[in-house]
Amino acid sequence: MKQIPNLFTLLNLVCGCIAIVLILQNGEQIVLLGQDGITNVNLPEKITWGCYFIFAAAVIDFLDGFVARLFKATSAMGKQLDSLADLVSFGVAPGMISYQLLRIGYAQQDNGLEISIAWLLPALLIPLAGCWRLARFNKDTEQSFSFKGLPIPSAGLFIAALPLIIWYPDPQISIQKYLINPWVLYAVIFLLSWLMVSKLPLLGLKFKNFSFKNNLSKYILVAAAVISFLFLKWLAVPVVVILYVIISLTFKNKVG
Repeated sequence: MKQIPNLFTLLNLVCGCIAIVLILQNGEQIVLLGQDGITNVNLPEKITWGCYFIFAAAVIDFLDGFVARLFKATSAMGKQLDSLADLVSFGVAPGMISYQLLRIGYAQQDNGLEISIAWLLPALLIPLAGCWRLARFNKDTEQSFSFKGLPIPSAGLFIAALPLIIWYPDPQISIQKYLINPWVLYAVIFLLSWLMVSKLPLLGLKFKNFSFKNNLSKYILVAAAVISFLFLKWLAVPVVVILYVIISLTFKNKVG
């Protein structure tokens, strides 16, 4: 029984590995509709499946903690396994998504296929910052009900949502072309990486109790998340991550 939570954690890792394989597959052409006309873009055909596996890893990551508490099987070994799996699923896999989107973005430009790999390497900041974040988290005993810096799953899901926003566009919100703009992607990569290595006080999602007064910020976040998913589809994921940071900083005196 004590190894069941660790098996969930390893399943998280399996999802991350499968995601990487899918993300690096070759692609097919899709069409982006914008105000300035139609643009054809080569988006790797399996990249969206890779994104689904990252989201599956997030569900499993939540369940392994729940199962560990259910069976009273929390352990130092489990904590280390969880971090190693998270690094792959929410660090390396999203880093590969960033790499692919940068490559696709440059491919739309004149001579873009000849771009130096040096322009694509900033994508690796995501796993590097995530690794730093996890190492600091593992040695910190004060992050049970609050966090210092953006948790790596939040950063990973933010990036994993980007190809899904492109693949399943909302006709009312034409932002797909910006999501393959290299400079927009650099901004996203640097911002998420900085948030992960920062020591900003951010909300933990565990509840000490369910009183409205003590959990106002969390209830606001939950309500905002529900509304966002109802109206914004996959765009809700990055929006909720942004709101998470804003709400955390707004209520920073009550974080924890």
